[in-house]
Parts: sequence; C-alpha cells; structure tokens
Amino acid sequence: MRRWADALIHLHLDPAVWSFGFDNAKTRAGLCNYTEHRITVSRHLASRFEDDEIHQVLLHEVAHAMAGPRAGHGPRWKAIAREIGYTGKRLHDGEIATELAPWVGTCPAGHVHYRYRRPARPLACGRCSRRYDPAHAIDWVKRAA
Repeated sequence: MRRWADALIHLHLDPAVWSFGFDNAKTRAGLCNYTEHRITVSRHLASRFEDDEIHQVLLHEVAHAMAGPRAGHGPRWKAIAREIGYTGKRLHDGEIATELAPWVGTCPAGHVHYRYRRPARPLACGRCSRRYDPAHAIDWVKRAA
C-alpha cells in the first residue's frame, strides 16, 4: 500500500511537500491533513480491505489534497476525484474496527452499536427511531480489558 500511496503522491502532488503514513483510526478509512501535508490510512481498516478498496481510499484522499481544504466533498473535489480515477462514494461506509471499541450497546430490538468513548448521555437506536425515544434506548456495556 505504501508503494501505491507514494506513486499517487508523485503523480498528482509534490512529494517534497506531501507524505503518506498509517494512523490508528477505527471508524474512518483515510484522512488528508492539510496542515501537515500528510495523507494517512487506518492501519486497522487497511488490513481488512481488498486492494481495490485501499486504492480507492488513497484516490479519495489525494483528490482532497489536490482540491484544497475548502473544497470538502463539493463539485471541485468531485471533478478532481473523477479525473484521477476515483469511483467510490463520498464517504467510507464499510467495516469499522468494532473489536477495538470498548463500549458495546444493544437496543431492545437487538441492534448492536459500538463506541470508542463512553457515551455521555442516553442514546436511542437510529435504526429503530429517527429521534430519541426511550423505548429504543441503547443499553451500554464496557468490555473487559
């Protein structure tokens, strides 16, 4: 993967300015850090992805670097992303590193939810109700270390 990332940076960005690395993200696949001029990919999720998915994550983040910090996922970013070969969606909606989440919650209907920080307030299941409803409250349990 590092080879792909370096090749994309050399092809589309200035390699004297931009670099690539791995990070410890558990719910997002990649990140374009404009301050540090660094593109990172989650080491936890990269180990689960197919090669094509990783390539798409890298293209997504390189498109962000090319479009600039104000572009977001707007028309400029979309045009650049398409131009360099990105075919994916705007955001990662695949697997997350659920086994690393210390908080596991279950709603009355049995839907399982994961959090990486202790929930600060009561939450209801978004699959069962579009707004907070105590009838769909999530019961949180901290995993044993």
